Amino acid sequence: MAEEKKWTVSQQELEQQAVFSEKVFAINQGFYQVHGRQRLAYVKSYGCQQNVSDGEKIKGILASMGYGFTEQKEQADLILYNTCAIRENAEDRVFGNVGALKHLKRRNPELLIGLCGCMMQQSHIAQRLKKSYPYVDLVFGTHVVHQLPENLYQTLTAHKRVFNIPDSDGVIVEDLPIRRDGSLKAWIPIMYGCNNFCTYCIVPYVRGRERSREPEKILKEVQTLIAQGYREITLLGQNVNSYGKGLQTPIDFAELLEKINALEGEFRIRFMTSHPKDATKKLIDTIARCEKVCNHIHLPVQSGSSHILKQMNRHYNREQYLELVNYAKQTIPNLSLTSDIIVGFPGETLQDFEDTISLIETVQYDSLFTFIYSKRVGTKAAEMEDPTTDEQKSERFQRLLAVQKEIGIERYQAYVGKTVRVLVEGAGKTGEDYMTGRTDNYIIVDFPADSSLLGQFVDVKITKALNWALLGEIVK
Repeated sequence: MAEEKKWTVSQQELEQQAVFSEKVFAINQGFYQVHGRQRLAYVKSYGCQQNVSDGEKIKGILASMGYGFTEQKEQADLILYNTCAIRENAEDRVFGNVGALKHLKRRNPELLIGLCGCMMQQSHIAQRLKKSYPYVDLVFGTHVVHQLPENLYQTLTAHKRVFNIPDSDGVIVEDLPIRRDGSLKAWIPIMYGCNNFCTYCIVPYVRGRERSREPEKILKEVQTLIAQGYREITLLGQNVNSYGKGLQTPIDFAELLEKINALEGEFRIRFMTSHPKDATKKLIDTIARCEKVCNHIHLPVQSGSSHILKQMNRHYNREQYLELVNYAKQTIPNLSLTSDIIVGFPGETLQDFEDTISLIETVQYDSLFTFIYSKRVGTKAAEMEDPTTDEQKSERFQRLLAVQKEIGIERYQAYVGKTVRVLVEGAGKTGEDYMTGRTDNYIIVDFPADSSLLGQFVDVKITKALNWALLGEIVK
């Protein structure tokens, strides 16, 4: 199977990593016999849910090698930051945190410090770590998570720094151990990488080309999670709407949703993220038809200006986006739409920004993820002229937040008096005797209840709308 050979890590390589895993496990057993305790790892993942999913695999691999886990860096024998490269402030935060580890390393020379993830796939980042952070022991990129046993074995035994950052289009690695962060909601990558090359985005350079998992592997993983009691499955991809490209058996994302929806069990299905250029009417019809697929679509528009969208290389214009949104609203009952907006993209004029405001007012999003443009080294947008001042960008950003706040309040108020279905996820924020959860359309609801309802679906009648959530009472 040609695509298998191109993207999938061989069984031989996985068996080789299993040997290194056993060797590290033996080293950790020896540590336990000498010190009377288990070696502990502190793992912190930054950024998107794809990174969080990678972090769960990293913790699964570490657990299989005999590591326990701690939330306190001071207690850790291994500190590993799983990094994000999407914005500059995320990188600055990581470097600040790594810098703060210097005193821990000085106090405990046996402490291992590692960095992985998207930041590490950028050559200038790796060079900076080599030159300015000599106490960092292990650095590896997004395509070699499965090689962690070998890298860690080299670090533990040779006492030399290990940098493993291959220039690769990416791979698919199946059957890695996973230590999930929760017991109700699970994240499942269905594809990796991106082929879109939006001019502001570093993702294609650090995550590689688009590659899809076989549907049988995905369905098996979902079935296992349902059997374990998970109630919400979120399908992940840099662009889930591109799922299926390159697979030998023809299948698209809409068809995958139908297959998962047909599985037995009480659960619901979410997905992220959708690229508007690949969101088809077939997909929207499928969402409307499948009772387990949530009626919420995160559909990043980035800008309401066709001119800026072209500069961003988004492959759709304002009119096409609005046509898609209108079809979705007409087709999916009680649809919730959320989106991403970038303010201050290079060359954005006041009129371009006004176009964004008017699009937000037209669509009436439930919520937005909003960002001031962040220059990423290596992207085309980083080379574009940018005459707009930081002060102007900040003013526009605050105005956008104010507009969306008013829309959000109005949309939340419309739920008062209605009854919604909620998955009970944990303790609420509005009082000690409250529980919280989300509706199908991703809105937070707090209501009086106790922890015995955790993991159940309940009907809640909404009594009050806050700026960030709804309040209600369970319908007996």
